[in-house]
Amino acid sequence: MMRRLATLAAAALTALALAPIAAAEAPQALPKHQLTGYWQNFVNNAQPLKVSDISPNYDLIALAFANADPARPGAVTFGVDPKLSEALGGYTDEQLKSDIAAKKAEGKSFVLSIGGELGNVDLGSEANVANFVDSVGKILTDYGIDGLDIDLEHGLNVPNTTKAVQQLREQVGDGFLLTMAPQTLDVQPGGAYLELINNLKDVITVVHTQYYNSGSMNGCDGQVYSQGSVDFITAQACSLLQVLRPDQVSLGLPAAPSAAGSGYVEPSVIGNALNCLTAAKDCGQYTPDQPHPELSGVMTWSINWDASSGNAFSDPVRAHLDTLP
Repeated sequence: MMRRLATLAAAALTALALAPIAAAEAPQALPKHQLTGYWQNFVNNAQPLKVSDISPNYDLIALAFANADPARPGAVTFGVDPKLSEALGGYTDEQLKSDIAAKKAEGKSFVLSIGGELGNVDLGSEANVANFVDSVGKILTDYGIDGLDIDLEHGLNVPNTTKAVQQLREQVGDGFLLTMAPQTLDVQPGGAYLELINNLKDVITVVHTQYYNSGSMNGCDGQVYSQGSVDFITAQACSLLQVLRPDQVSLGLPAAPSAAGSGYVEPSVIGNALNCLTAAKDCGQYTPDQPHPELSGVMTWSINWDASSGNAFSDPVRAHLDTLP
C-alpha cells in the first residue's frame, strides 16, 4: 500500500489519545498469534489471485477494497473488480462468495477494508453515516464477511467514524471483527487514529500499524528511529502497547520490496521484532521493560505480492508465529 500521510488531529487531543485503555473481552475467531494479509481486488504488478488460491498461512484476510458509491454519499460498493475478473479468466461475485465460505469453513476470517492509498469514504454527515452503515451491513451479510478494516489515509472524521462502527457492530453482533491499519504518523501523539482507538477500545480486534512508507519516527523511549530496522518496529509498537492490550497489537510490514515504496525488511527482522516484543530478546537498541507474550501477530501488504515471490514472506513469518508462546 503506497502511503501518504493523513491529516493529524489537533494537538489538544493528545491527552485523550494517550489515555489508558481498559481491558475488554478478547477478539473471537482468531488464533492467538495470527497472520493477516490484504487480498487485492484490483490488478497491478502483483500476481492476481482468487480467494480460493490464498495461502493457508493466512488467518485473517482483508478484502481490499470497498469503493465509495458516487451516487450515494457515505455508502460503499463491493464486488469483483472487472479487470481482476478478466485477469482470472472470468472470476465472478458468486465465485468469490463461495470461496469466502470455503475459507471460513477452514477456520479463516475476513474483514472488508475501506480506504487504501487511493480510496476514501465521506463520513461527514449523519446521513452519510447512515448510508455507510446500511451499505456495509448488506455487503457483510451478502458475502459472509466477518467485519471491517479501517484504512482511511486521507483524513478521518473521528466522531462520525466512531458512530458508524458502533452502529455497524450493533447491527452485526458480538462476532464483529474490527481492524485498523493506521500509518505511523497517525498513531504518534496527536494522531487521529489514537482518538478513534480510544473511542472504540472495547470492540477493536487488532490494530496493525503500517511500519513502512514512513519517515523517521519517535519511539516510546524518546529516541528517533529510521524505518527498516528492528527498533523502528519495536519502539513504535511499544507506544501502542501503552494504550491497547497486547492481543490487540499487530505489526504491519510489506510482503516484498515491490509492495511498498520503502520500509521492506527481511522476514528475519520481523522475527527479531516479534522475539523482542514477546520475550525481550533479539532486540536492537530498544528493549521493552517487560515482554508481551500475548502480542497479536503480523499483517502484510499484500497476499498477492507474497504469492508473487512464492510465499517468501508468509512461509517464514507463519513458521515464526507458530513458535511464539
